[in-house]
Amino acid sequence: MSDLVAIVYPTEAEAERVREHLLQLQKEYLITISDAVIAVKTDAGSIRLNQLVNTTAMGAITGSFWGLLVGVLFLNPIFGVAVGAASGALGGALSDFGIDDAFMKQLAMTIQPGNAALFVLIKNMTADKVLKEIKDAGGVVLKTSLDETTEKALRDALASVAERPAA
Repeated sequence: MSDLVAIVYPTEAEAERVREHLLQLQKEYLITISDAVIAVKTDAGSIRLNQLVNTTAMGAITGSFWGLLVGVLFLNPIFGVAVGAASGALGGALSDFGIDDAFMKQLAMTIQPGNAALFVLIKNMTADKVLKEIKDAGGVVLKTSLDETTEKALRDALASVAERPAA
């Protein structure tokens, strides 16, 4: 079963830095991430999602490939690529995997304009090592589905940055 963690950062750049660090930790086999999305609340109050994977582009690429194959069979590969790309892009735009977009937008409405919430769907992790790695980034826990002990450890690790005196 996967766990959801949502942490608020003052800027999108900070949230992106933490996401990149988590992806690096995934390469070190300390965490397995199913999805990692940054939700940014604009000054106008709308929510913009920065997805890890662009499903529209992936759909267009996959559709183009299959369209080319079908087009070659019917001796019209250009038409096949065009139709395949269009239908793939449409399918990709309509598909949603990982964390539910509507849920993220609803939760991100509670943050301040200009802030960014990093939503991470975690399959598994070595909690003590991952917390040690991300604690210096700070942030405020918005929501988790972690067990109480792990959630408290996460909150404590992130709060320790706010309590440290400025250098």
